[in-house]
Amino acid sequence: MAGWLERAWYGDQRPLAPLSFIECLFIRIASKRRAAYASGEKRAYRAPVPVIVVGNISVGGTGKTPFTLWLLALLQSHGFKPGVVSRGYGAKADHYPQVVTAQSSAAEVGDEPLMLVQRSGCPLVVDPVRANAAAHLLEQYDCDIIVSDDGLQHYALGRDLEIAIVDAARGLGNGRCLPVGPLREPPSRLNSIDYVVVNGELSNDGSKGFSHPGSFTMHLQPGAVRRLDGAVAELAPQPVHAVAGIGNPQRFFATLSQLGYQVIKHPFADHRAFQQQDLEFGDGLPVLMTEKDAVKCRAFAAHNRYYLPVNAQLPQAFADDLLSRINALVATYRDIRKTDG
Repeated sequence: MAGWLERAWYGDQRPLAPLSFIECLFIRIASKRRAAYASGEKRAYRAPVPVIVVGNISVGGTGKTPFTLWLLALLQSHGFKPGVVSRGYGAKADHYPQVVTAQSSAAEVGDEPLMLVQRSGCPLVVDPVRANAAAHLLEQYDCDIIVSDDGLQHYALGRDLEIAIVDAARGLGNGRCLPVGPLREPPSRLNSIDYVVVNGELSNDGSKGFSHPGSFTMHLQPGAVRRLDGAVAELAPQPVHAVAGIGNPQRFFATLSQLGYQVIKHPFADHRAFQQQDLEFGDGLPVLMTEKDAVKCRAFAAHNRYYLPVNAQLPQAFADDLLSRINALVATYRDIRKTDG
């Protein structure tokens, strides 16, 4: 993200006045599209199983992928058979829908979908049209619940629960929509969402304008450092080259600093298609990256290249309430199938 845009969205730099007209147009188009699906003017695909959408109303990293992994693990531990659909941002598959396996190429299916499959083992299908991905998922796998990775604004896919992730450090920025601010939808959109999960602790001032009375706090707990082949490694605190091609690289750098590493920062654009030379710094120091970046860099594995996985931790009260809602939804869909049958 360009420095001036970062300052305009999250800092004290005022946005360019001409962009306000574009923002108004953006809001109008987004509102009309959402209203068209809400009124039935446009028809959304309704899957025969519950659909949970996990997303955000802002661009950039919020912690959505760690939360999705937590959610999938929660569902699996309670006997559900979840499947995942995703846009597959940056994917360049030969055809869609595309089933993602642990052996897939990140260039073909996207880095986040590949990471989700490798960590969770859940079936996952990518397609720019998420409704097509959902239909294909149910044709190929015996899933009793669908989790949509991102897609909060993809209203062509009907949903039963919406969960929005907000980054506590950045909040909603200046509270403005694209391109004046970082938001895909106005802040009022959060009022219609079932659950708001805040990644980190909000500051006393509401964290850049964000507050939500029913939100739950998520913390990301670093796991054991691993080599690019997945093996657990011993990497004592020391100077490291920190590589991050994610939405908010500074969060990763801060985590490494808290763990005692002396961080030499190398931020890249989100979803960076890494090349060998991106990881060569000529001094022999260890290179430490995010797990999302690691799935794209395993072909460049070397003795001094590692990644740091993170795991989401959420309150038991949130898990209990969410499971209660999901169980009720599953029972409703079961009754519908019995009636139709």
